[in-house]
Amino acid sequence: MNPSAQLFKAEFFFDNTIHLLVNRYTEDFTVPFHAHDFIEYCYVAEGKGFHHIEQETIPVSKGMLFAIPVGVSHVFRPTSPDAKGNPLIVYNCLFDSHMVDQLTVMLMEQPIQEHLTDLKNRRIPYFSVSDHDGSIESLMQMLYREMTVQGIGSATMLHTLLSQLVVTVFRKNLSNPDKPRSEVANFDQMLQFLKQNMHEAVTLTDLARVSKWSDRHLQRLFQRQTGQSFGSYLQNLRVQKSCELLRSSEYKISSIAERVGYRDIDSFNAVFKKIVGQPPRQYRKLYRLNGTL
Repeated sequence: MNPSAQLFKAEFFFDNTIHLLVNRYTEDFTVPFHAHDFIEYCYVAEGKGFHHIEQETIPVSKGMLFAIPVGVSHVFRPTSPDAKGNPLIVYNCLFDSHMVDQLTVMLMEQPIQEHLTDLKNRRIPYFSVSDHDGSIESLMQMLYREMTVQGIGSATMLHTLLSQLVVTVFRKNLSNPDKPRSEVANFDQMLQFLKQNMHEAVTLTDLARVSKWSDRHLQRLFQRQTGQSFGSYLQNLRVQKSCELLRSSEYKISSIAERVGYRDIDSFNAVFKKIVGQPPRQYRKLYRLNGTL
C-alpha cells in the first residue's frame, strides 16, 4: 500500500449477511487516492478519464475492467473538473475475504479458486481486461439491479452473478497468457484512449507523456502491434469514423471533418481520397444510391 493512500475498510461497506457491494458511481475529484482491505472489480461504463493506480496513470474509456487486489492504491479521475457532458461513470463491485471463502465453495476449478485467493492475499498485481463482447457490462448491470432492488432469492442471485463475473474476467485475462501483460494491456488502453480522443489534436508526444513511454518506443509498439506508424493508424481511425458518419448522419462534410479531428477540409478530403479511393462527397452519394458499401 502506498503510504500516502487512505485505507478503506470492509466494515464500512458491507453488512454481515452479504459481503458484497455493487454501485454505479460518477467519478469526480473528491474521492481520495486509496487502498482497501477487500477486492474490487472496477468497470468503466461511460465516459473517459484516467486511472491512477500505484505509480501508473492509465487513460480509460468504456469497456475497460480493472481487477484490484487487496492493498493496491488507486483512484479514478475524469478528464476535467467540468465533465458534465461526458462524465466518467464506473461500476464498482466490492467483495471481501468472507465472500472469497463462499465463492471458493461454489467455483469448481482450482485455478480460479487460487486466483481469488491470490487477489485476496495480494500475491498477484492488478490487471485489466477489455469487454469486447459486452459480457462484463451485462453482468455488472444485473449485479447492480439485484443489489439495488433486492427481493426473494437476491442473495443466491448475487452469488451466482458474482461467480459468473469472476469466471468471465479470469477467462479474458487468461486469453493472452504468453504476451507481456502490462505492456500489451497498457497499449490496448492507449488505443482506446486514441479512439475516444481522435477529434482532438492528439500527438505521439501526448501519448508518450500519458503512458510514460518514449516517443521512439511508442512508435515501435504501433508498428509491432498494428503494422502501421502512429500517423497512419490515426489517419485510418479518423477515416473509418468519418465513413460511419457519412453513411449514418446528415452532417455536412466540413462538420464530419471537424468531428474526426481535421480542422482543414482540404487536408481531410485528400486523406480520405487516398485511403478510400474517392472523395467523401462521392462516397456518401454512392452509398445512398446503392444502400451499401
